[in-house]
Amino acid sequence: MLVLFAAAAGAQTPVSGRRVRRLIIHNATVIDGNGTPASGPKDIVIENNTIADVIALDPVSLGRGARAGAAADAVIDATGKYVLPGLINAHAHLQEERGGKPQPIEYELDIWLACGITTIRDVGSDMKRAMELRRLSAEGQIAAPRIFVYPMFGRPKTPLEATAHVKDLKAAGADGIKILGIDRDTMQAMEAEAHELGLRVAHHVGVEETNAWDDIHFGTTSIEHWYGIPDAAIEAGVQNFPASYNYNNETDRFRYAGHLWREANPERLTKVLQAMVAAHVAWDPTLDIYEASRDLQRAQTQPWFAELLHPTLEEYFKPNPANHGSYFIGWTSTDETFWKENYRIWMDALLQFDRLGGLIGMGDDAGFIYQMYGFGLIRGMELHQEAGFHPLKIIQQATGNNARILGQEDHLGRVRAGWNADLIVVNGNPLENLKVLYPTGVDEIRDGKAVHTGGVEWTIKDGIPYHVPELVSKVKEMVSQARLAKK
Repeated sequence: MLVLFAAAAGAQTPVSGRRVRRLIIHNATVIDGNGTPASGPKDIVIENNTIADVIALDPVSLGRGARAGAAADAVIDATGKYVLPGLINAHAHLQEERGGKPQPIEYELDIWLACGITTIRDVGSDMKRAMELRRLSAEGQIAAPRIFVYPMFGRPKTPLEATAHVKDLKAAGADGIKILGIDRDTMQAMEAEAHELGLRVAHHVGVEETNAWDDIHFGTTSIEHWYGIPDAAIEAGVQNFPASYNYNNETDRFRYAGHLWREANPERLTKVLQAMVAAHVAWDPTLDIYEASRDLQRAQTQPWFAELLHPTLEEYFKPNPANHGSYFIGWTSTDETFWKENYRIWMDALLQFDRLGGLIGMGDDAGFIYQMYGFGLIRGMELHQEAGFHPLKIIQQATGNNARILGQEDHLGRVRAGWNADLIVVNGNPLENLKVLYPTGVDEIRDGKAVHTGGVEWTIKDGIPYHVPELVSKVKEMVSQARLAKK
């Protein structure tokens, strides 16, 4: 090991934002992304944008590792650190404004990278702009995760219009489609055409004519959030809404969404989950995005808000009927109690779905309801642990499973030779404490003293290493300047 370290130490540390021909991540403990236990120490050899090799540093391979280190153009010393596949955010929104006020796209992109997110699935933003950002990211012209564009489908009036619209989106270069508030006949037509053209479909079901049974019958790729699943298991066929309920009143909508899971019949729910598994319908629950509904005070006082919350986003989060997701007007302790129960049943359903063989992914839907970009995904990982999932499974859900949902599992979501060089180097053990993934780090007791540690140190996307402390400093300065300009 000493011979290897000496050889590797001769190479320079990479420059943030600059790809080198050959980069070595040295002496790492590796979590692969396929659910298997951590192993190491290992050297990871990156050539341009590809993982060329993963080398176990044992006596047999020591000489090979030393030669690899000596030939490196740059080396990241990962001694005492963990390396994971880059995190994938399967439910993201590219946002350059909130509530009609401008917000720099660099703010969002830098935070995603700082949180270890190397790929996003954009499910509903300006398609033309999203595709331009996708191109710039793919060409390495901007610091950004890899982007898959799933434009919002809208509501065509007829099945023929739906079919034509799918063709138009495919011709325009969409990677997939997001549907919301769709009628059954148009959903059936658009899904049939989407399958024919090789486009995947993400469905935010909402309270609408369709539910999870339609996703099962028509072949939806993933159900987003959780609407549609308990709805399909209600014996009465519709939730017991009060006569005054108005879905477009978001306080109404989210208040009674907190009653939904308790109305689902458990036996019927099991049948729905079994049918989803049989039809290969994945589930991206976005557990983080509704957490404010069960604990508003926690959501409003997250510690990273102090230095990293952009004033445009801060203003958008405040209760305001004009802003989607800013519905906390007259929110009560009773509402929070219902939502706490809602989470418990929802989490139990997720565990059951997993045990039945279902594919669970992860996304954060940030930019709404007090969730910041990137931070929301890591909070979602913590909530998956609260639901009962092992950290190895959680990391798989945020990496390998999300790659499967995207249809990219043959080159994303693993620490494996031949895969894209999307990796993160973490100061700490996320299997012990998922909070070490937050770029703001954690406080720990070591040798009787309080120390600040943790955080992703390097995010490597497509072979380009980004130094996370530099990204965080840039975001802090961006926020500070925006706050000064607002005064």
